[in-house]
Amino acid sequence: MNDEHVHEREGVDILFFDIGASTFGTDASQVLRIDRSLPEDITLPELGLPHRGHRALVFDTPEGEGHLKVDAVHAVRSIPLSALRRMPPTAGAAPYAVGVCLEEDRAVLLIDLVETARTQGRH
Repeated sequence: MNDEHVHEREGVDILFFDIGASTFGTDASQVLRIDRSLPEDITLPELGLPHRGHRALVFDTPEGEGHLKVDAVHAVRSIPLSALRRMPPTAGAAPYAVGVCLEEDRAVLLIDLVETARTQGRH
């Protein structure tokens, strides 16, 4: 079997979650756990504000654990590398916006949790 076919079958586990009315995704390997949110957990207005924000994605940062408030966590799905698209530098996207993927016929923004915390300026 040639390397091209092996590469096609490789995937990334993406965790899908909602903030407000929008669905986002992140590399599931960044998420340590899903917890109840705390008042000091981060939100990022650019991603939208949570309706309730009762949950938080917990992840490692160089400064310690980061917590991002979310409304719902849907699932972890293995997405083939061929279905992922990096954000082109010319798009002028924020550093936390690393790419997009198609999920159920809609484009889902993929974010880097550590960059999200860095953008917020705290963890």
